[in-house]
Amino acid sequence: MQGHDNTVLAAGCVLWRRSPYGPRLEICLVHRPRYDDWSHPKGKLKRGEDTLAGAVREVLEETGHHCEPGARLATVRYEANGRPKQVTYWAAEATTGTFVPNDEVDRIQWLPPGAARDLLTQPRDRELVDALPAALHHP
Repeated sequence: MQGHDNTVLAAGCVLWRRSPYGPRLEICLVHRPRYDDWSHPKGKLKRGEDTLAGAVREVLEETGHHCEPGARLATVRYEANGRPKQVTYWAAEATTGTFVPNDEVDRIQWLPPGAARDLLTQPRDRELVDALPAALHHP
C-alpha cells in the first residue's frame, strides 16, 4: 500500500514473550533469506488495511504466532529500493503458535533484549528494542 506521496506503508511488531527459563523477556527476530538480515516481523500493508491489523497479520505470517498488541512504538521512516518507506510498530506479546519456515522467513530466534539488539541488522531496529521496557512498564 502507498501513502499520498508514493511512500510505501508497512507495519510490524516487536514480538515478545516471557522466557520459559525465568522472569525475563525474550524478543522474536526473523531472518529473511532474500536479504540475509535479522529484523522485527513487519511487512507492507494491503490496500485499505488498518495499520494495526496489518502488523498483527505480518507477525502471524512471518513467525507463525498470534499476538496480543500493546503499546504503539515508533514509526520508522527510511528509503527502500529508492522509495520512502514508513513502518509503524507496536509492542506485541506472543500468544499461541508455531513457527514453520517459509520462503520469506527461514528462521526465527527468541533472544533476551541485549542479544536481540546485537543480532539486528539495521541500527534503526535497535531503538525499538530499547523502547520496549518502557512500553511494557517493565524494569
